[in-house]
Formats: sequence, C-alpha cells, structure tokens
Amino acid sequence: MFTPADSAFLTPSSALTLAFAAALLLGLVVKFWLASRQIRHVARHRDTVPAAFAGTITAAAHGKAADYTITKARFGLIELAFGAVVLLGWTLLGGLNALNQMLLGWLGGGMLQQLALLAAFAVIGGLIDLPGTLYQTFVIEERFGFNKMTWKLWLGDALKSSLVGVLIGLPIAALILWLMGAAGRFWWLWAWCAWMGFNLLILMVYPTFIAPMFNKFKPLEDAALKDRVTALMQRCGFAAKGLFVMDGRNRSAHANAYFTGFGAAKRVVFYDTLLAKLSPGEVDAVLAHELGHFKHKHIIQRIVTLFALSLVGFALLGWLSQQVWFYTGLGVQPDLNGAPNDALALLLFLMAVPQFSFFISPLSAQVSRKHEFQADAYAVAQTSGADLSAALLKLYEDNASTLTPDPVFV
Repeated sequence: MFTPADSAFLTPSSALTLAFAAALLLGLVVKFWLASRQIRHVARHRDTVPAAFAGTITAAAHGKAADYTITKARFGLIELAFGAVVLLGWTLLGGLNALNQMLLGWLGGGMLQQLALLAAFAVIGGLIDLPGTLYQTFVIEERFGFNKMTWKLWLGDALKSSLVGVLIGLPIAALILWLMGAAGRFWWLWAWCAWMGFNLLILMVYPTFIAPMFNKFKPLEDAALKDRVTALMQRCGFAAKGLFVMDGRNRSAHANAYFTGFGAAKRVVFYDTLLAKLSPGEVDAVLAHELGHFKHKHIIQRIVTLFALSLVGFALLGWLSQQVWFYTGLGVQPDLNGAPNDALALLLFLMAVPQFSFFISPLSAQVSRKHEFQADAYAVAQTSGADLSAALLKLYEDNASTLTPDPVFV
C-alpha cells in the first residue's frame, strides 16, 4: 500500500524534486570545477618533467601523458553535461514515465511488462551512450596509439556482452521483481540475499566461463618467471588455481595484471603487454602489490562493505517503493490500481541514489588510497622497492598517466 502524500505546501514529492535537482546541479558543478582544475594544472606543467623523474621520463612521454589526460578530461566534461541532460530526460522531463505508459498499453501490467521496461531502458541507454563509447575507443584511444581493436572485434564484443547481459541479467532481475511482489513486507531482505549470492557466484564463474568469451587465456609458459612468481606466492602464503597470460594487445596497448575469481577459483592473470614491458623483478613487484591487497584483507573488506551498503540500499528501496512521492517527485506516475511498479522503483532508485552518494565519494577514495599505500609497502617488503618504482614508472608511461595531477583533483 502506498502512503498518502502530505498536504503541506512543500509536499514530499516537490521536496524530492528540489533535492534531486539540487544534488544533480551541485554535483555537476563540483565535477566541472575539479575537471577544469585538472586540465589547467596539467597543461601548466606539460612542458616540464618533475625533477624527481627527469632522469627516467622523457619530455616527449611527459607531454604525451599531459595531452592524453587533458583530452580525456575535456571529453569527460562533454559526457558529464550530456549525461545530466539524459538523466533529466529520463526523470523530471518524463522519459521513463512515457516509456512505462507505452509498454503498459502494449503489454498490460505484470512481469513481462516490467522485464520489458528494464530491457528497453538498458537498450535505449546503451544506444544513447554508444557514440561516446565509439569516440573514446576509435578516436581518443586511437589518436594516442592505445586502441588495437578492430571494428569487427568491437562488434563481436558488443554482441557477446549483450548476450551475457540477457542470460545473466534477466534471470536475476526477474527474481528480484518476483520477490518484490511476492515476499511480503521484508522482500528487500530476501532480495539482498539473492543479490549477494548472485555476486559471489559471478566471482566464481567469471574466470572460467565469462572472461574466456572475450579474451584468450593461456598458462604462463616462461619457466623462469613462473618459478619466480610461484616462489613469491608461496612466500606470501597465497594459493591460486593457475597463472595465465591474457591477449590484451588485441584490444589495447595498456598493460595490467590482476587477480580474478574467489576462493579456490582465484587466478593470476598477466596482460601479454605487461610481460613484454617489465623485467622479471618488476613483474614480481607488481604481483607483490596485488598480493598485498590480499594479505591486508582489502578484498574481504571491500566485499563486506559492499554487502553492508547494498543491505542499506535494499532496505531504503523497500521503503521508497511504497511512497507515491518517490515516483511523482522523479517525474513518474505510478499505477495506483494494482499493477506493480517494482521495475519503475528499481530504475528510479538506480538513477537517483548516485546523485546523492557522489558527495561521500571522497571517503571511499581515501580508503582506496590507504589500501594502495599498504599494498605498496607490502610489495617493498617482499620484493624490491627499486623494482616496484621502476615498474610503476613504466606503467605510468605506458598508460600515459600524468605525473602532475592537480592536488585538489587528487
């Protein structure tokens, strides 16, 4: 049952509208201000390599990093403005309401209509974002020599991503929508349990079944490097299901290494581009940094934090989904005659919450910085500080990351 709206002058509906608009506008202003500071600061220091790096980073590499950073930041400003307009279009300007009413007219109320609304929203949103994605990949990344993806490969990835989204996304969406309608007052608790179980399942199946759809993985064949890496992991008390090399060079010139999976399904994955650029000692140092995250239980902490925040989110959604003003305040007219509004509530919640949570993002950034420093310290203790420093500099140069970011932006 919906709670009746207050009859005061500033109704809950209008209060939400004002709060949402204010959060969107203020967030946009802050993001523009930060990005503008970053652009000016990086441009100001473009032609001077910081003294600490003058012997290792060339002026050309430093200039390229500055140009890459500025180009991405400027394009990011356009995406920010465009994204805000799209968000307003979906919410206060009535886009989501119009789409919902159209699907109700075609399909009537029920699970099919709700799933169709989620799918239509995802497809339309993807098409809206498509030009920006293509420009980012085939113009910006291409201009700076990072893009290795062909149009055929990009299209294949897009089709496979869509297939994975349908096969995985629709069942979990249907389950949550069913729980919202059938599990009673505390549906959100059951939905949270289902969502967490789904996330843990994905962590386990992703390395074996999903990732190989997009990249080729082969066992690490360099015997000497394999022995070094195995000895490092044994020394750190870390066990993995295997050491693999991924064909990253087919899509990007960027280099990386990462752990994937959960529990017994953990894998260590090296980009082939990383192995081509780093010495064995530097690979050790990069891997030791990642092992540091596990040693300090950062991964577990992040999972627990995700569990806690998602529980709060589901509980909040459980309450908001029963308030008429939640819908009307965000530009949607809910059905008051018995047809479910659950898909509407999900979409509105996913669009509205980030506008408010943005303002606490510095807290999560601070935690992330603390974790990175701890992982660095662990890598230095287990390997060589000189190797870690050299590896990080190579990765900075390889990824064209600026060495002179704006302090406030950071």
